[in-house]
Amino acid sequence: MTVVKLRASKAGLIGATALVAAALGGCETYGGGGTANRQFAVLESDATGATNVNIASLSEVIQRNPNDAAAYNTRGAAYARSGQFNDAIGDFTKAVQIDPNSASAYNNRALANRQVGRNDAALQDFSKAIAADRNYGPAYIGRANVLRAQGDLDGATSDLNQAIRIAPESAEAYHARGLVRQKQGQNTQAIGDFDAAIDRNPFVAAPYAARGQSLIATNQYDKAIEDYNAALNVNNKDATSWAYRGLAYEKSNRKKEAVESYQRAAQIEPGNAVAKQGLGRVQGGVGSLFN
Repeated sequence: MTVVKLRASKAGLIGATALVAAALGGCETYGGGGTANRQFAVLESDATGATNVNIASLSEVIQRNPNDAAAYNTRGAAYARSGQFNDAIGDFTKAVQIDPNSASAYNNRALANRQVGRNDAALQDFSKAIAADRNYGPAYIGRANVLRAQGDLDGATSDLNQAIRIAPESAEAYHARGLVRQKQGQNTQAIGDFDAAIDRNPFVAAPYAARGQSLIATNQYDKAIEDYNAALNVNNKDATSWAYRGLAYEKSNRKKEAVESYQRAAQIEPGNAVAKQGLGRVQGGVGSLFN
């Protein structure tokens, strides 16, 4: 599925900047019959070589100032951007050793821990970030995403309500709360949260795709198709959006369009369960969607 990316400047992130600054969601996004897709807050890979140059320059800064927590935090972000998550964790650990009150460094380390599958460690670090700064919104969002993945939907909702109180213009917080409500089967409320996320940031695919699934669940198939078109306009290689667009077409009895969407999903991700099952139905397989 879509991986929502952060974009860092070639000059690097400043020490106080969290990796999560522009990320949506956290762990698995919209669920319900699809493959086990993941959506992490990660930095976009750099094909220009600027990240490597930045790491080298930051290493020089650290050599000159070995007690500069912000420099370690910033180099950690650069390591994460290049996919070197263990190196990133090492730098974030050094940053919090120097400055135990750095909410940004704890939050960054939590995100890096999530990338390597250390969700319990990530949960602890999000909590440490919150303890360091009770008004640090990204940590509430990050912790909520872990809690949602672990099935603690009430805890996730509480954290996201707090994040929205702190930053009412946060698209990320509304999107994440929509995912929780969707998981609770509260699709009408989820649609409202996805609406709020899209109002605040209309240029990210994930909220459209997530809202599309809730629209399907509430039998609003034409609106769901519009949302998947919007999501695919941002990222046309998202197999999940192609597959669910196929499902919306199928449920509205537009089988030709359904087949085309399912086939695109299967080309991108041959194991996509929604596409595989959909093609089985619309091309004469066993079972009916409406039975």
